[in-house]
Amino acid sequence: MPKTIHCCSTQPALTPSAGHASLQGEKTNLSFEIYKLEDRSGGSHFVNSEPHQHNSFELIWVLEGGGHYWVDNEQHEAAPNEVYCLTPGQLHMFKPNKNIKGYVITFSHEFLLMPKENAGLIFHSNSSHQLSGSTVISLSEEVRTEMEDLVIKMLKEFDNFFLLRSEILRGLLNIFMIYLTRQYRPVTVPPARQGNKALVNKFFSTVEKKYMVYKLVAEYADELAVTPNHLNEMVKKVSGFPASHHIRQRVVLEAKRQATYSGSSMKEIAYSLGFDDIAHFSKFFKNFSGRSFTDYKKEAMQQFLCI
Repeated sequence: MPKTIHCCSTQPALTPSAGHASLQGEKTNLSFEIYKLEDRSGGSHFVNSEPHQHNSFELIWVLEGGGHYWVDNEQHEAAPNEVYCLTPGQLHMFKPNKNIKGYVITFSHEFLLMPKENAGLIFHSNSSHQLSGSTVISLSEEVRTEMEDLVIKMLKEFDNFFLLRSEILRGLLNIFMIYLTRQYRPVTVPPARQGNKALVNKFFSTVEKKYMVYKLVAEYADELAVTPNHLNEMVKKVSGFPASHHIRQRVVLEAKRQATYSGSSMKEIAYSLGFDDIAHFSKFFKNFSGRSFTDYKKEAMQQFLCI
């Protein structure tokens, strides 16, 4: 049976009693949520057996136990003391073991009030040119206790309606994110490849919004008011690859997502990505993914169904 993509909102679909309906509404209006992995009623959207998306950032912290974790085209074995970091729009699915314990935190960009240029937080320090997959951070025992204290405080604030509740939650989350970023070990980019970060960040942001429409470097260059050569040069200095590479790979990623998680045909996927000629799409996919669309879909579906 083909799998269907489910797009979820920032908040999980809880099923509170009638007496708590208004409470749930107030909670979800925060664009922030936190709950325990072992609380299946609260985490039904996360332990969904179908791949799904969120409009939010999501942190999944496994304390005990494990399970199979699938994000985009990567499969992981979830392990204790690991935090999985997801950005908005990533397709994911989690099948936990019965004895799993941990936490899930979801929040919007607006809730955290993250400056776009802030490279100190985990989602900004590594996501500029990481268009797929998830960031997995292993926590040391030394920092685990301090971070769990913060999570426990967030749980308490989230479940109550004390004065300045959202401000306290935002502050605790910011501190938690700083601890998390300290545990992250990114690949160091040499100073010679730093380039124009502001321009490059705008480029990747535009790619994420326009990849179904724009396929040429010149189109992105026009949008950013620079020349195609300058854009290619700046992007290559920062990421190691020219702008054209990232444009193509973003299209390939979406094609892979749809091939794996939806029941769409190659024709439907090609049209959704702006290709009028199916033969052109087929050639494009093979050239930039290394295999034919048919072979990829067959292998991806077999792996997915075996999870």
